[in-house]
Amino acid sequence: MVRIIIHGCNGNMGQVVARSIEASPDMEVAAGIDTAKDAHKNPFPVYTKLSECDHPADVIVDFSSPEALPALLEGSVQKKIALIIATTGHTEEDRSLIREKANLIPIFTSANMSLGVNLMSELIYRAATVLGNDYDIEIIEKHHNRKKDAPSGTAYALADSINSAFLQSKNYVFGRHSRTEKRSVNEIGIHAVRAGTIVGEHQVLFAGKDEVLGITHSAYSRQIFASGVLKAARYIMGKPAGFYTMKDMITEQSAVTHLYTGEDEALVSINRVPYNTEQIAAIFKRIGEENINIDMISQTAPANDEVNISFTLSRKDLGRTIQLIRGFQEMLPNLWMDIMEDIIKVTVEGVGMEKQSGVAARVFEVLAGLKVKIKSVTTSETKISYIIDQKDVPKAVEAIKRAFEI
Repeated sequence: MVRIIIHGCNGNMGQVVARSIEASPDMEVAAGIDTAKDAHKNPFPVYTKLSECDHPADVIVDFSSPEALPALLEGSVQKKIALIIATTGHTEEDRSLIREKANLIPIFTSANMSLGVNLMSELIYRAATVLGNDYDIEIIEKHHNRKKDAPSGTAYALADSINSAFLQSKNYVFGRHSRTEKRSVNEIGIHAVRAGTIVGEHQVLFAGKDEVLGITHSAYSRQIFASGVLKAARYIMGKPAGFYTMKDMITEQSAVTHLYTGEDEALVSINRVPYNTEQIAAIFKRIGEENINIDMISQTAPANDEVNISFTLSRKDLGRTIQLIRGFQEMLPNLWMDIMEDIIKVTVEGVGMEKQSGVAARVFEVLAGLKVKIKSVTTSETKISYIIDQKDVPKAVEAIKRAFEI
């Protein structure tokens, strides 16, 4: 059971979060904190200050105001309770203070608790890296007429995501009233609309010559933010002290998202190859000239000025490849080959692997528990491929799926 204190429980978002927690069987509201203590009749105790609350809790969720931050941080540290900060409008000094206190307790922050907005941040970063300076970039955000800060914290976060693709070389321009000079290529325009009951809308425009790419996120209710808060509470509970973000949570949950097998594979090992780059290049050049595609290339460290090189390829190309390599044996008499045909390549993949360590170790652990022998393995930032015997594939695939919940 995750016990939560809602800091700012009588605000609009605080009430939505409270109802969401009450509807979750694995969570409960331990208490609420709000200066307007009697604004609502809540089914949980409410205090005006965090220091007055002595109810045990696992996580504090903050939907109050930036002005409450110093006391909130101090109280969270004293009580040794994980903290989720979902307010916006913080100053640089506030953000520095948050990072300082994150050395003592786990602190999760996000300018926007929507999973969709945080995915949007990743998409616009990718768009910025592809489109570059050939496209003008403008951000338009819309919120209800009672929102105090402008531009929104989310608009700043989106701008920062784009700017990171340009190594922080872009300048932020807020509105264009009274500006008479030509738009600079180094600008990111940011515009705020405050009207009616708009829950939240953020649009990023990449405008180039004769085309415009628009990426938009629209929030139709506050429930999406509450859902994000509940996911964050489950994620942060039990974490060590540190600074955590929505990106950390998303990437950890997507450490492994895909599992697939390559069944038309053969494994070739060329042993006792001279440790000479030109001779190694000549072997692979000859294979390439025959339009044979190879994969999973690995090389041992040199020993006695020789290396062993392994790679996989399609079984239909195996015969030709063997003949090509034998053509080098007259020049390299110590060279010999090992061939494995009854094998399968199992690949696990996920964007979160780039940020999360231990995925390869976990797969090794799973396969070791099944006594499955690994013939070869290669890794990249987001993908790990293993070669195993055909007979072991069904049980290996099922075990990996269970281990990573895919």
